[in-house]
Amino acid sequence: MSAMFADAAARWCALAARLLGWRPGEFWQATPAELAMALAAPDDPAAPLPPSREAIARMMERDAHE
Repeated sequence: MSAMFADAAARWCALAARLLGWRPGEFWQATPAELAMALAAPDDPAAPLPPSREAIARMMERDAHE
């Protein structure tokens, strides 16, 4: 199973590098949802919505206390 994950991760990392200009560290720091959002077409109705200002503020507050 780990070989399947490694193969998939290598493909997704390469895709993120080519399409988004991400370096490996940026890829590994992103969540799957962030990667999906970054790769989705802007007009795709199935694309996840970006976080609201309130959600971003909550995340920043939470991270400030960790």
